[in-house]
Amino acid sequence: MPRRRRKPADDHHENHERWLVSYADFITLLFAFFVVMYSLSSVNEGKYRVLSDSLLSAFRSVTVNQASEQVVVPPIVVPGRPQPPVSNTRREPGSGAGSEVEPIRRMAESIRRVLEPLTRSGQVNVSEGAHGITVEVNANVLFSGGDAALDEAGREPLLAVAEVFAGSEFPVTIEGHTDDRPISTPRFPSNWELSAARASAVVRLFEAAGVEAARLSAIGYADQRPITENLTEEGRARNRRVTIRLDAMYNDPPPRAPSTIRPNDPMRAILP
Repeated sequence: MPRRRRKPADDHHENHERWLVSYADFITLLFAFFVVMYSLSSVNEGKYRVLSDSLLSAFRSVTVNQASEQVVVPPIVVPGRPQPPVSNTRREPGSGAGSEVEPIRRMAESIRRVLEPLTRSGQVNVSEGAHGITVEVNANVLFSGGDAALDEAGREPLLAVAEVFAGSEFPVTIEGHTDDRPISTPRFPSNWELSAARASAVVRLFEAAGVEAARLSAIGYADQRPITENLTEEGRARNRRVTIRLDAMYNDPPPRAPSTIRPNDPMRAILP
């Protein structure tokens, strides 16, 4: 009886899972491909608009005749809204009867007239320009030292300013300023709280005097915006002040409308 041949000891079974290696490589390459495609699909809007305008200008200016020769066609001018002529001369504030800043000038003159005793003594400073009116009032006229409650003597000049500003439609900002001497009380732990409380007290007075609340804002700057050095008592007294600003904003450019992409723009298809 013939003997059965034994298989060699080093024979191995065939590996049926080798396809997983190729499959994993394929998935990795596919993932990398989609990552690259996603990065290419993110278009910078500013660069896109420059490219789009250049291509549109080129396609509108060049055509091809039957002889396959390029013929340059002048660009098509699309009629739009007429623009006002631009003047090269700079108009000074208050020049001409129809000047835009004439109402600002009249309001500033009214404030100077009603606060003439305080302006003459240097307790109040009034300035105006194309951007509005600034009224700086010494804090000693309005408040006691270290306090944010308006004195009775200080309410009268503020009411005069509020009466003038109530007839306008521009925003009014009240700024509180202190000197560099620190304060630490239960009510005012620092000059920040004191300056903000003083500005808020003036805002409440203006609102009660007829100025619309939507036009008012209060800011406390503490000792961070001095107008002179805090080396002498006179300098500290000048830095303790309340600044009232009426922002006319005549010279500010009109807001631009948000840019949009036209539906028939040929480059719209490349955006994500």
